[in-house]
Amino acid sequence: MSTFKELGLNQDLLAAITDLGFETPSDVQAKAIPILLEKDTDLVALAQTGTGKTAAFGFPMLQKINIDSRTTQGLILSPTRELCLQITNELKLYGKYCKGLNVTAIYGGASITDQARSVKRGAQIIVATPGRMKDMISRNMVDISKIEFSVLDEADEMLNMGFYEDITDILSHTPKDKNTWLFSATMPKEVSNIAKKFMHSPIEITVGNKNESTNQVSHEYYLVNARDRYQALKRLSDANPDIFSVIFCRTKRDTQKVAENLIEDGYSAGALHGDLSQNQRDLVMKSFRNKQIQMLVATDVAARGIDVDDITHVINYQLPDEIETYTHRSGRTGRAGKTGVSMVIVSKSEVRKIKSIERIIKKEFEKKEIPDGMEICEVQLMSLANKIHNTEINHEIDKYLDSINTLFSDTDKDELIKKFFSVEFTRFFNYYQKSKDLNVSDSSRGSERDSGRDYGGSQNETRYFINVGRKDGYDWMKLKDFLKEVLELGRDDVFKVDVKDSFSFFNTEKEIQEKVLAFFTDFKHEGRFVNVEVSEDKGGRSRGGRRDGGKRRRNDSKPRGERRSSGRRSDSGSGNRSDRRSSGRRSDSGSGNRSDRRSSGGDSRSPRRTESSSVSDRPRRSRRRD
Repeated sequence: MSTFKELGLNQDLLAAITDLGFETPSDVQAKAIPILLEKDTDLVALAQTGTGKTAAFGFPMLQKINIDSRTTQGLILSPTRELCLQITNELKLYGKYCKGLNVTAIYGGASITDQARSVKRGAQIIVATPGRMKDMISRNMVDISKIEFSVLDEADEMLNMGFYEDITDILSHTPKDKNTWLFSATMPKEVSNIAKKFMHSPIEITVGNKNESTNQVSHEYYLVNARDRYQALKRLSDANPDIFSVIFCRTKRDTQKVAENLIEDGYSAGALHGDLSQNQRDLVMKSFRNKQIQMLVATDVAARGIDVDDITHVINYQLPDEIETYTHRSGRTGRAGKTGVSMVIVSKSEVRKIKSIERIIKKEFEKKEIPDGMEICEVQLMSLANKIHNTEINHEIDKYLDSINTLFSDTDKDELIKKFFSVEFTRFFNYYQKSKDLNVSDSSRGSERDSGRDYGGSQNETRYFINVGRKDGYDWMKLKDFLKEVLELGRDDVFKVDVKDSFSFFNTEKEIQEKVLAFFTDFKHEGRFVNVEVSEDKGGRSRGGRRDGGKRRRNDSKPRGERRSSGRRSDSGSGNRSDRRSSGRRSDSGSGNRSDRRSSGGDSRSPRRTESSSVSDRPRRSRRRD
């Protein structure tokens, strides 16, 4: 079907479609709308983010509800506040000619009484986040016992966020004979289970293959040492002067830290994560939509609901824990028929994940090189030249031309051009002229225990023994997360983690050895002493398969609570450490170790921040306010 009229929509909806400028339905709309209009059926629809899923269930729901009734007839559940508001606004636009339509958004962070008041005025459709919806049901502020249609939008993400019990509880208050429509970008087992539990013989439609990425997005990966990840991010940004991107990190802390580092280095950046207040999130998103922020650093959860069509790049600063989540990330770009690029910065240990993602999204990644300094200088120079060439002349400058011409009367055209462009070019040249090559060969991949740094016992590294292991519930990732949390280190500051049954090893830079040893003097975790001491093992295996250099560090048959080191105690390491151990007092201030920005090789200082230039002299990106 080539037009919305042929899908069977009524005149009110067609008039709104014309106003919105929609011309032809997307694939998911062309498949879903006729089915939902013609049949009272359950539906499972799999389609990528940005393919028009909201319209696919929104138009049929608007056409089938009774607008003259004040009863709530439709319920749409979405994972985040941003997506909830987005769906609500879109439904209002679709139903602008449906007189008497009331679509109410229910979400946390806003007045629950105001939302309840809007529902009582007669909300035919409620769009809600699971947590707030469950709260309002428990307070008898909303009645969904007569709904005819329920929609689970971004179902995979709601389940990933732990909303299964909330969804189960909410749907238990709805009629059994309602129609349930489930829309999702991916189809993990959890989504299949919820479909089996709450749906009756659903029709399934798939746009593309399950979990497949859209053809509008190209996929690239860049292989670097983990300690160079931040420098690689800056180079990719500098190599794309007109970048308008979302940068994904795994944790809230890393998100805040990366954003703060970018801002400090003169980039137009902002952070979006769950620890921000609703007002802060609104301000960040407003700045991003207005393109006052060019680089939005976000967690996966916070980024859901970002509906911005002009995003040029998605940068995976860290790969997600769940491989399927990559599909959602890359779906932030290449929207509304436009093309986009999804970049991944990986260390050796993560290259294997690229292959796994390729199998899921049915697309191949192109391995690319981090550009060197001179390439970036050339790109920046030509970008500036193009902007100047395309700039519309402001004739208010005419009255100053005589003075300017007098100043440059002895300067020929070529020299004038060189002087003009040197103002910007010199800063990038000075910064990048001695920059090191960040690229790493993938000929030999690291093991899954490697955080991305090369084995080899560097003199600048210290290897430690710690008396916890697999029997204590740790794998390499859990132990790494535990160490960086208690020591307040960055994710890449703990590496070469090797977990055994009852003990483990890990490495840090030598400069923080004293801090590590001092912290673990008389340190207790969950009632037992955790001992850390310098190991003779440098990361290589001995003949017997042990990685402790052949030296047994301690008797593992000894009761764990009695294993205490007596040789490392010092006055500087003793004392009360409750403040440092309390994870509840940690903040996302981004004040952790900033070794990324201090690494040697010429990239230790941003071209936007030089010792010889003042704040006003930084070659910042022009803030676009289109």
